[in-house]
Amino acid sequence: MNIKSLLLGSAAALAAVSGAQAADAIIAAEPEPMEYVRVCDAFGTGYFYIPGTETCLKVGGYVRFEVGFGEDAYVGTTGTSDWDSYARAQLDFTAKSDTELGTLTSVASVRFDYGDDTVWSSNANDAYINEAYIELGGFKIGRYWNWWDANDLPGELDDLGSNRLNSIAYVYTGDTFTAGIQVDELSRASGQEVGVEAVVQAALGAAKLEVLGSWDFGAEEGAVRGIASVAAGPGTFYLAGVYSSGENVYYSSGEATVAVAYAFKATDKLEIIPEAQYIWNTQVDADGEFYGDDAWGAGVTVNYQIVDNFAAKVAVDYVDNGTDDSVRGIVRLQRDF
Repeated sequence: MNIKSLLLGSAAALAAVSGAQAADAIIAAEPEPMEYVRVCDAFGTGYFYIPGTETCLKVGGYVRFEVGFGEDAYVGTTGTSDWDSYARAQLDFTAKSDTELGTLTSVASVRFDYGDDTVWSSNANDAYINEAYIELGGFKIGRYWNWWDANDLPGELDDLGSNRLNSIAYVYTGDTFTAGIQVDELSRASGQEVGVEAVVQAALGAAKLEVLGSWDFGAEEGAVRGIASVAAGPGTFYLAGVYSSGENVYYSSGEATVAVAYAFKATDKLEIIPEAQYIWNTQVDADGEFYGDDAWGAGVTVNYQIVDNFAAKVAVDYVDNGTDDSVRGIVRLQRDF
């Protein structure tokens, strides 16, 4: 066989192999287009579009560690303690979208508390719903901080009412004027009852005023509260008062109370809040009527912003309930996100 025949044979063999490989070649599929998370700035910072939808979602919350103290302040099954601590993780999920009826909002807020307690009743190890509600067109329905809960003085001393209930509300919001009405589900020993709240809020330059009234149909008693604040010097002055006609879900700490506070902004990071409160007739008889000793207290709360989203709080209060007095307080570290 000569050289020419050998070369021609090799070329034919290579062509045959190449044809077979071409027939068996695997063609890679085109990659699926990737959908990146888009920032949603229509409702403020921190929102992003849920992929494939026009709904904007914000995830936030905080992690807190707190130590409370006070002589015999913590009662357990085997005695009392002068201090106790707990840790909390809170997760908040807020979803918003534009509709023909306005902004549709839903909030799911969950808390996880851990007190490492086996005998103390002060800090249970628990997971629970903090808030779960829907808002649309001025209507709000679900479990959430109502007006008694959300609006009080900025310190840690005052007792001006606290409720988180299953409710239905309608709120009108203007530029300087807000008014709302709310129906609450109230759980009493006699069964499920109904409560009603109504609020008016106004902003007049540097001053703000809120008047809140509530009626507990189960107890057939009610309460009214007013809170005013005004910018004064390097801080804000607060004045609050409550009158309660008898034992009711909204306010049962006494027949009447008045409280004052001044939130002093010492620096960009440091805030000092002195506060005082007086409560008349702090006991309740079998008929739900107030009587007995008055109580009063004074204290100071110090807030310090260590770095962005990480803050410390220290509060120390003196309280005299008419038959006994005590010093109590908290030390708290909290990281918001």
